[in-house]
Amino acid sequence: MSDATESEPGLKLKQSAGTLLYRVGESGLAVLIVHPSGNYNRKAPWSIPKGLVDAGEDFESTARRETLEETGVAAEELVAIGSIDYSRSRKRIHCFVGPAPGDAEPHCASWEVNRAEFVAIENARQLLHPDQRPFLDRLQRQLSG
Repeated sequence: MSDATESEPGLKLKQSAGTLLYRVGESGLAVLIVHPSGNYNRKAPWSIPKGLVDAGEDFESTARRETLEETGVAAEELVAIGSIDYSRSRKRIHCFVGPAPGDAEPHCASWEVNRAEFVAIENARQLLHPDQRPFLDRLQRQLSG
């Protein structure tokens, strides 16, 4: 699999994949999101755990690998909920949702992130990269339908 596709003639998009793992508790729906590390990212928005697709790797495998690498959480059941294209960069993100394992205890498992947490969906909507927020809507539709 190539790391880029064309969405418009001559426009190459980097391909990335990640997960939106969730759990439902007494306080409602929470999702697992990460914050990128580094001083230059102090004010950067949070993200779903994600990363670039390696040669020969499918999107779901990438999503599982990146989630484990960044949060230490192994995704179990996943369902594809489509992709979004970043509005300011040439990147397409493919997202997979699923319930987090009951014993999931996310932690920063990679130098790439400085925080990995379950966050109430209302708070996640404020923290998450604006281009990734549609994934939250898709998750809520998936759970209600």
